[in-house]
Amino acid sequence: MPLAASSTDPAAGAVASSGVSEPFTPVPFDAVERTDVDAPKGFASDNNAGVHPELLSAIISANAGHVHGYGDDEYTRRAQRRFKEHFGDQAEAFMMFNGTGANVAGLAAVVKPWGSIICAEGAHVNADESSAPERFIGCRLHDVPTTDGKLTPELIARHVLRVGDVHHPQAAAVLISQPTEYGTVYSVDEVRAIAEIAHANGLFLYMDGARLPNAAAALGVPFREFTTDAGVDVLSFGGTKIGMMLGEAVVFLREGLAADFEYIRKQAMQLGSKMRFVSCQFDALLSGDLWLRNASHANAMARQLAVAVGGIPGVTITQPVGANVVFATVPRQHIATLQDRFFFYEWNEAIDEVRWMCAWDTSADDIADFAAFIRSTLTG
Repeated sequence: MPLAASSTDPAAGAVASSGVSEPFTPVPFDAVERTDVDAPKGFASDNNAGVHPELLSAIISANAGHVHGYGDDEYTRRAQRRFKEHFGDQAEAFMMFNGTGANVAGLAAVVKPWGSIICAEGAHVNADESSAPERFIGCRLHDVPTTDGKLTPELIARHVLRVGDVHHPQAAAVLISQPTEYGTVYSVDEVRAIAEIAHANGLFLYMDGARLPNAAAALGVPFREFTTDAGVDVLSFGGTKIGMMLGEAVVFLREGLAADFEYIRKQAMQLGSKMRFVSCQFDALLSGDLWLRNASHANAMARQLAVAVGGIPGVTITQPVGANVVFATVPRQHIATLQDRFFFYEWNEAIDEVRWMCAWDTSADDIADFAAFIRSTLTG
């Protein structure tokens, strides 16, 4: 039924509300009370950084007029061309909302419900995406213990078991994270060797590229060299961690693999109606060197942090610094004090290992302040 008009008739004894609230009045930014403006930046995740100004500008520029929804727009077509420029003409890119959705939907395109995915024990898809792959795909995750987050051909070979046995899940794909969750980076030759053993056993190679720009910056090679040309079949490309407001992509690098993916993406609830606002960011990110500038800076800040804390008594760096993260052990009695001022995550409580992540907006001053606080806290 139509809303009744509001009445202020005194005879009514009260205002008869139509149910419509007062019109929205924007609050000027300067008038918003901010309690965290002067708080130091944390080192928990590159997700916690804001949106890069160039990407925010791309969103504002795209926010004009009416544009066809669900990806039928020029912004999405331009973004798809950018992916082809970086990964080859055969590459087919699909815009997604988030990393878990991208990984699960991308894997669903190449893994049947009775299949299994061989991955490192610490892989994000295994350790930090709940049971989304099992629930959505119906598959089995076969997680392999590693010391540095990397799989090797030898580790993979040990877990291709009982092929053709109806009683056993059938290995269908190998998943590697690039860089790994430990910040280590697969070399081009390492990726190629994994692709060779995967394909020799009839498996697809899927790359979780939540921080793919950081890996490319660390290796100093184009994306294509350690993905398409090295034998990767499908990958996810992270946008959020490199400065986008939101958005990831699934990129198919072999012809034919994306045949049904439009339906999979819809079923996975990852089809955006206003897709232009994701696509325009990828266009801006990949059209020039913004992705490389952001990734190189974040990586450099991590190396600088490792140097700054490496000599502090009580701090032991546990992994080579390959991308934009430092892993270290810190005496347990000091962790909470450090977290109260510079928030970060514990990675392995059994050995008091912590993770310190740098972002595109981490500054040298941030590093100096954090290192000084660690030193003063640990040395008293």
